[in-house]
This record gives sequence, structure tokens and C-alpha cells, in this order.
Amino acid sequence: MTIESLIGQYGLVALFLGAGLEGETVVMAGGVLAHQGLVWLPGAMAATAAGSFVADQLFFAAGRRFRDHRRVKAITAKPAFARAKAMLERHPTGFIVAFRFIYGIRTVSPIAIGTTDVPTRTFVILNAIAAVIWGILFSAIGYLFGNAVERVFDRLKPDRHTMIWIAAGIVALGLVLAAVHWWRGRRA
Repeated sequence: MTIESLIGQYGLVALFLGAGLEGETVVMAGGVLAHQGLVWLPGAMAATAAGSFVADQLFFAAGRRFRDHRRVKAITAKPAFARAKAMLERHPTGFIVAFRFIYGIRTVSPIAIGTTDVPTRTFVILNAIAAVIWGILFSAIGYLFGNAVERVFDRLKPDRHTMIWIAAGIVALGLVLAAVHWWRGRRA
């Protein structure tokens, strides 16, 4: 099995999982893969939007269900949580739409929202809108970045096989970063 067929077969699943675990790096890598013709750009956008939506819904549900649990209490004691909650209280709708674009509070925000009185239905609707915008925007940035990468590599003249390995390396790096982020979160 070639690397092209592996990415073609599992690329969208990897983007779905990576978008939920890591975020922008994986989503932009999906855009680069789409530029290389290894995945379909609308598919990459949909997979990353869905992955982000599902992950944030799970974090929201965890915050809602376990708001009195000691681990959630530990998360609520962190400064990032306090910032997220303060922004949420000032501008609830805007915050729910924008939190995934704010570095440093993306993961804790849905948990923070889950611990508040924001109705589940409101969160689902706003989370879906924001996830679609986010998935399209960052996939498009990766796709456009793919043009720049292609121009640089055209000057260097690597073959298609090398380009595929580089794209696979970007995805692998994104997944490693996601694993490190997850592991650090578990240790904290």
C-alpha cells in the first residue's frame, strides 16, 4: 500500500480526529494535503469542522455532567479557565462563537461553558456555526499555504514522492503535538 492510498483512505478520518485533539495545525495540514490532491478540500473542511464540533460537544457535556467532580474543579482553578469564564459572562454568544479562535483557552472553554447555565441547545447551535467557520477558514489557509509550499519546492525540484512524505510528516507532527497536549493535560 502506498502513502498516497493510505492518506486517501484514512486522511479524512485522521483530520477529523486531529481537529478535535490538536486543532489548527492539523486543519491547516489538511488544507496542504488538499492542495497536493491527496484529499478533497471540501471533505477536509467538513471533517475538521465535524471533529472540532464533536470534541467541543464532548468537553461541554463533561463540564455539564461533572461540574462538581474534583478534576473539573481542578480545571476551574486554572487562570485560563477564569479568563474564559469572565469573557463568557460578559459576551456569552460572541464568546461561544469565538473561543476556538483564541489561543490558550480553546480546550478549557467548552468545559467552562458546560459548568454555566448556558442552555445545551444554544451551545449546540453556536458551536456548530463556529466549527463550520473554523474548519473552512483554517483549511483554506492551509490550502493557500500549499501554493507557497509548492512554489518553494518547485525551486528545489523535489519529486511527488518527496512532497507526499513531507505532507505525511506534517500530519504526523500534528498528531504528535496532539498526543503531547493530551498527555500534558492528563498530568495536570
